Amino acid sequence: QVQLVESGGGLVQAGGSLRLSCEASGRIFSSYAMAWFRQAPGKEREFVGRISRSGSSTYYADSMKGRFTISRDNAKNTVYLQMNSLKPEDTAVYYCALDQIYTGKADDRLEYEYWGQGTQVTVAS
Repeated sequence: QVQLVESGGGLVQAGGSLRLSCEASGRIFSSYAMAWFRQAPGKEREFVGRISRSGSSTYYADSMKGRFTISRDNAKNTVYLQMNSLKPEDTAVYYCALDQIYTGKADDRLEYEYWGQGTQVTVAS
């Protein structure tokens, strides 16, 4: 079984930055690609970005490119989401997810078998 625990959310002013962390346990972390999603109130869960097993490759939703950066430290079983130039519309619960069996739909939430509980990010205007 896999457990994912996010941390680092909070309240930040528009234009500010936050770094989210997601620590994994229970499996060989470095064997799996990881992703971040977010969900705002009343909206569908939205793909933020994905990172390969080694961390050498990343892929982002178009609206996140240039402001958000995903990285990972396999020695610490942790994936990170660095968010810069935050906007009020970035307010959401942010989730990390683990892709155990890749089926080719990197930006589809159904691709991911394991999820964290989420961490709230609120951006004040």
